[in-house]
Amino acid sequence: MMALAGVRVIELAGLAPAPFCGMILADFGARVIRVDRTKGSMNVDTQARGKRSVALNLKDPKGVAVFRRLCVQSDVLLEPYRKGVMEKMGLGPADLLKENPRLIYARLTGYGQSGSYAKAAGHDINYLAMSGLLSMLGRSSEKPYAPLNLVADFAGGGLTCAFGIVLALLERSRSGQGQIIDASMVEGAAYVGSFMWKSRSLGLWNRPRGENMLDSGAPFYDTYRTSDGKYMAVGAIEPQFYQQLIKGLGLADADLPAQMSVSDWPQLRQTFTRVFATKTKAEWSQIFDGTDACVTPVLSLDEVLSHPHNQTRGSFFKDSQGEISPRPAPVLSRSPAEPCHSRDPFIGEHTRSVLKEYGFEQAQIEQLLSAGIIECNEVKARL
Repeated sequence: MMALAGVRVIELAGLAPAPFCGMILADFGARVIRVDRTKGSMNVDTQARGKRSVALNLKDPKGVAVFRRLCVQSDVLLEPYRKGVMEKMGLGPADLLKENPRLIYARLTGYGQSGSYAKAAGHDINYLAMSGLLSMLGRSSEKPYAPLNLVADFAGGGLTCAFGIVLALLERSRSGQGQIIDASMVEGAAYVGSFMWKSRSLGLWNRPRGENMLDSGAPFYDTYRTSDGKYMAVGAIEPQFYQQLIKGLGLADADLPAQMSVSDWPQLRQTFTRVFATKTKAEWSQIFDGTDACVTPVLSLDEVLSHPHNQTRGSFFKDSQGEISPRPAPVLSRSPAEPCHSRDPFIGEHTRSVLKEYGFEQAQIEQLLSAGIIECNEVKARL
């Protein structure tokens, strides 16, 4: 039995962070129902693994009533809307927790439920900027850059919210009470980056952006192009690891400047760049595999599945559509995640079956269907 088996989750359809949060919960055994809009809404959830879909018109009071009934019988509500949207529909925490005091009401937004930006639009790059972290990301003499939309949307957003939900479920096992989770992607990203603040006294960030040890300033902590146009990643910080890097590159330590001589880093980088360009990625991988030089190949999304280490651990898998996905992490010894391998659900594919499961009679379902309150797409699913 998976760790979250028996937990019922209602997820309001949204973009990136909330779907990721819902997928994490589903991967570890929760029964996640994604509530989609009706009237031909487009499915933009690429992280719907293991979820079921109910298509429901929340602009109609009857649709709101159906939704409330789902929440009364569920453990978690995951909502990604801006502040005030749920309250306008009569679905705010005060309303739903009154009907179900055990409900975990998770609110995942960019700026949180309070503050002058609470109702403002934004995306990962905005939240990352407000967290303080964006100011530290980038190459020397270049403008700050966002590393995809990973830090705020997914690490500080979806993953942090999932952590909050699990904490609230654990606390509920003692108190018997639900609670509200205010998950701000600004704060989540900043919390993920706590090391940046806590390590300032160590002198790690005393130099301008892109000129410090861990932000591509150091030549022994960077990526290098190989002769076949691919890349190797180098992270040889400690002296003993650095010596193995130098040995693997075929260089003599006596011919090089001292590792920690910052003024000589540009010269050392030029040397590393020249040497790495003499062999292919496969050749360098063969040289450094089995050493502690902290040198690894930069794998593409298509290469990760075939790498021997990843193969041994089963770190990636192919679903029924042939798409590669990472295995859910971390791996639990007794109750590991068992991700669903079948295709993602169509919008409204499970409307009928979910409503029956939640106690709706067949006549009620047909009435809701004819009134346009729900949509059922089981036929499409079977085609």
